[in-house]
Amino acid sequence: MDLCTGGELLFHLIQKRHFSEEHAKFYMCELLLGFEHLHDNNIIFRDLKPENILVDIEGHLRIADFGLAKKLSRGDRSFSFCGSPEYLSPEMLHSIDGHDHRLDIFCIGVLLYEMLTGLPPFYDEDHYRMFHKIISVSPNMNLHRVSPQARNLISLLLQKNPNNRP
Repeated sequence: MDLCTGGELLFHLIQKRHFSEEHAKFYMCELLLGFEHLHDNNIIFRDLKPENILVDIEGHLRIADFGLAKKLSRGDRSFSFCGSPEYLSPEMLHSIDGHDHRLDIFCIGVLLYEMLTGLPPFYDEDHYRMFHKIISVSPNMNLHRVSPQARNLISLLLQKNPNNRP
């Protein structure tokens, strides 16, 4: 792997507390290209979080830590429970029907929300309350600094039903 002297995306997020919409858009475009490649090759990542995104010397992003990634055949689902609590999707928490690449789409929405606000949308110190929010509470979209277009995108990515995600 190439040397990523920029460190983790988490470091930059902590330093700035949140990113401008333009900055977040740049990072999202790079991540979406990476996830498009993974999904085109039937790989679900399942552990998206700022700690698993590295910044290279030129400021571009690299997806890292494929320890929880899984290759699925087209149409298959995975039933293993894994991921970081703040980034778990509703289908991961339900786990009855399994999950597929749409789980990553939810996590991309969580990351975009965190990049724009500084915290994941369902964050709670109590994991049980946080899991309840992920499953049944809509995220706070009363984000004054965030454009209506960004709010709309976040709400689409964070759909509870994976069939309704883009």
